[in-house]
Amino acid sequence: MPGKDVYNPNVKVQAVARAISIIELLAKAGEMSLGEIARELQLPKSTIHGLLSTLKEFEFIEQSPFSGKYKLGLRLFEIGSAVARNWDVRAVAAPYLQKLVDECCETVHLVVLDKGEVLYIDKRESRQSLRIVSEVGTRLPAHCTGVGKVLLAYSSPSEVRRIIAEKGLRRFTKNTITDPEKLAEDLARIRQQGYAVDNEEIMDSLRCVAAPIRNHEGRVIAAMSIAGPVARLSGERFQKMVKLVVETAHEISRALGYRPAADGMAGSYEASVY
Repeated sequence: MPGKDVYNPNVKVQAVARAISIIELLAKAGEMSLGEIARELQLPKSTIHGLLSTLKEFEFIEQSPFSGKYKLGLRLFEIGSAVARNWDVRAVAAPYLQKLVDECCETVHLVVLDKGEVLYIDKRESRQSLRIVSEVGTRLPAHCTGVGKVLLAYSSPSEVRRIIAEKGLRRFTKNTITDPEKLAEDLARIRQQGYAVDNEEIMDSLRCVAAPIRNHEGRVIAAMSIAGPVARLSGERFQKMVKLVVETAHEISRALGYRPAADGMAGSYEASVY
């Protein structure tokens, strides 16, 4: 009807989509002029000018007083920081951990590295009659656990040396790695293959496989594992557990904002127990 505003969802969505395109373009280019943006997006300058004016008003972009070019504004940084603060790894990982334990029927752990030790911050219990006894809040050495070795593997060499100097490499079983050079070799292998194996290194008859969890910056901030008796985590079933834990860790990382340069799971997960 003439004289009455008619809600048109397509126009609204189109304007938002174009504004997002401008933000993404500036994120890649750094600074661009109105004409450059219009040419890149193949839109009239008048359309781009209106969008830029609105984005500038809300401080999503800024305009240089010298060159007249546009760049991203601090408001986006503030929003991004707020989003990052809300990415609590324990909260984000919780549904993925539950899904994993339902699928693998083994105990699943989520840990972080704290004061040179592994700190268990979440756990999903196996329904098997024979299962791993562990508790949230437990601290264990890093050098003889799958999750700990993952976190050491993605720490700086100086940090690893500091932890070894402070905590030592105590032997728990005949398989515990107590030689710093052998541990360094194991950590290099973990980085190369993307997961770690604890082959009865902290407890006899216990085996686990662990994988790293990354945040939106690509930094490894946690690790997760599947743990169970050696009798159940062997052969083809062990291969399946490796695939499951690596894929789940990848899914959690993506939920935390991680976007690898080459997305997708690489490798065949053909695991060796060493």
